[in-house]
Amino acid sequence: MDSIFSVFGSYVDWDVKSLLLFTAVFILTADFIKNRRPDSFPPGPRAFPIVGNIFTLDYNRTHESVTQLAGIYGDVYSLRMGQTWIVVLNGFEVLKEVLVNQGDSVADRPYQALIQDISHEQGLVFSSGNGWKQQRRFALTTLKYFGFGKKSLELVILEEFTYCAKDFRSYKGKPFNPHLIISNAVSNIICSLVFGHRFDYSDEKFMKLMKWFGEALEKQVSIWAQLYNAFPLLMRRLPGPHQTVKHIWNNTKDFIRAEVKEHKQNWDPSDRRDYIDCYLNEIQMSKEQADHTFDEENMVMCVLDLFVAGSETTSTTLRWAFLYMAKYPEIQEKVQAEIDRVIGQSREPSMEDRANLPYTDAVIHEVQRMGNIVPLSLPHVTNRDVQLGGYTIPKGVAIIPNLTSVLYDKNEWETPDTFNPGHFLNEEGKFVKPAAFIPFSAGKRQCPGENLAKMELFLFFTSLLQHFTFSMPAGVKPVMDYHFGITLTPLQYEICATSR
Repeated sequence: MDSIFSVFGSYVDWDVKSLLLFTAVFILTADFIKNRRPDSFPPGPRAFPIVGNIFTLDYNRTHESVTQLAGIYGDVYSLRMGQTWIVVLNGFEVLKEVLVNQGDSVADRPYQALIQDISHEQGLVFSSGNGWKQQRRFALTTLKYFGFGKKSLELVILEEFTYCAKDFRSYKGKPFNPHLIISNAVSNIICSLVFGHRFDYSDEKFMKLMKWFGEALEKQVSIWAQLYNAFPLLMRRLPGPHQTVKHIWNNTKDFIRAEVKEHKQNWDPSDRRDYIDCYLNEIQMSKEQADHTFDEENMVMCVLDLFVAGSETTSTTLRWAFLYMAKYPEIQEKVQAEIDRVIGQSREPSMEDRANLPYTDAVIHEVQRMGNIVPLSLPHVTNRDVQLGGYTIPKGVAIIPNLTSVLYDKNEWETPDTFNPGHFLNEEGKFVKPAAFIPFSAGKRQCPGENLAKMELFLFFTSLLQHFTFSMPAGVKPVMDYHFGITLTPLQYEICATSR
């Protein structure tokens, strides 16, 4: 009897092994057949079964990794992230062809599980189709009504600078971290348009949001986010940094909902004070329209997008600017000499001064180029088959525009890896902007806040250099390393701002 059980046990043991072996072979074979590259699809590195190329990239410097791969596989190549194919675009001509010349074909955003769980396809940044068009049109019209790109907004920016300068002066030339002060100052501009008021630099709840933004934008493109997008059913149930991202954005939405609640308590449809008031009006007016996308949750997501985009990118650029001015004091002195000559010390700068400050303008643009604030832009997705350089990119494939490959292209810039304001000056010393300068991306998804960002950068930078000289603390050299995320931020640092 024992021998019978022994034979049966060994048979069952072998049968389980066979089943597991068969299952593994079947899964690997099915994965290979399902996910093999079509003949006309862009080439790329070999993908591992199941996970694809998720572990191919260095997520501490993803933009450098994808740029290096372009040197091997060409300006148009593909990666497989889990079960999803993406195509990476490199070089100015390729990006121009796809984003501008074939812009209608890539105007939508791809499905990403982590983003979907946060935005639910609402808002301005990650929505697509008719909903995106409605929200973008409404946002641009409304923000223009409140001074977007107009002289009146200059006064708001210059007034905010006085608060920022007061905080800088309080350190009396001693080292301090400018991160939260400059983030708060820049954020207050979009807050005045969206919420109708600014936030004090001592507001702890608001400052906590400023700290969270950088963390969320970093984790949102980490390997944890890639795993979440590839295996959402599993990752939704596991702890990790991906859950922190959701927690941060949910808290931010709660902060916005509290602002909306206050607006509704004092809401007068005839008195439009800010973006939220206008949106509440739009909800009422569009109720009878069958295809409208205006409701309170969409408003909260739109406000979040405006809030984050209007805070993070410009403040990050200015933080890079302080480092570059401290690293190159001779360039800082030249900027200050031009400001002193054109504006002097007694009056505030104006956007009208920009034409007479070509070197200052060139330095700002070079900070944007070298800072490379949004290195991989935001992903697009094809809504029809796209022909590109002999390849066919099918409908539904995600597109990554590698802005790094353009802003650091040795064919477009004389010294791509060196801080050189001469990239934006002609032989007569007049400002020129090369076509390859696309830090705000290009095409239909080009950043809608570009004009506001340009105004903020010019007025804040010029005002700061008019009143302060920036230097590193004694014995400390500028560290130009970064944290990679949706935005490329400098490492935390302290700087000295000496009143002039």
